[in-house]
Order: sequence, then structure tokens, then C-alpha cells
Amino acid sequence: MFKFRLQPVLEMREREERDKKLALSQFQRQRMELENRIRGYQRNIEIEQASLAEMLIGKKGIDFRGARLQANAALHNRFQAQRTVLELAGVHHLMERAREELAHAAARRKAVELLRDRQREAHDLEQKRRESIELDDMSVMRHARREGTLI
Repeated sequence: MFKFRLQPVLEMREREERDKKLALSQFQRQRMELENRIRGYQRNIEIEQASLAEMLIGKKGIDFRGARLQANAALHNRFQAQRTVLELAGVHHLMERAREELAHAAARRKAVELLRDRQREAHDLEQKRRESIELDDMSVMRHARREGTLI
């Protein structure tokens, strides 16, 4: 029976790859949250601009105080959106690095798996060779018994 001596190393490499996948998925989740926040800010900006336009074009007269508040709210949302975009850029950078680390971890795991597969093939070939020798010996002994001579 084949027993891979480096099985603990392979298991360690698999855990390392799983950890890298988890880290990448956390960055992807962060990215999605930030993108959703940006979309929310954009919707708020559109709403604030529509309200501002309504106030400025209104039939009852211009509400300068309300217009100023609406403009400030829109500016605040723009600022928040820009800050979130910068945060998103940082997360994209971290995701790229996490992807590289994941690819490196996967390559390290695959290298150990390749070594395991090669050792298994060598083991199987050796087993077949031994079985063949044993069958040959049994065949020679059987033939010798029939002939009445033992080697």
C-alpha cells in the first residue's frame, strides 16, 4: 500500500491555499459592499439634485435656505462617494495581491501533489515488477514440480 511521506506537507499547503481563498473572498465581499455604498451615494446625489432643481424652478418662489441645504447635502454625498471610491481602489489593490498569493499557494500545493503522483506511479510500477517476479518464480517452481526436478 502506498503511503505518501509528505502528506502533512500537502495538507499544510491545502490549508494555506484555503486561507488564501478565504482572504480573497473577504476582499471581494468588501468590494461589493463599497460598490453598493457608492451606488447609494449616487442615488442620493440624483435625488438631492432633483430636489434642488425643483426648489429653484418652483412656482411658489425660490427657497434659498432650502436650496442651500439641498446643495450641501449633494456636496456631502459627493464627498462620501469620492472617499468610498478611494477606499475601493485600496481594496482592489489588496484583492490583486491576494489573487497573486492564492496563485502562488495553489502552485505550491500542485507541486507537492505532482510529487505524490509521481511517487505513487513509481510505487505501483515497483509493485507490478515484484508481482511479476513472484509469478515468474511460481511458474518456474510449478514447471519444475511437473518435471520432477527441483531447482
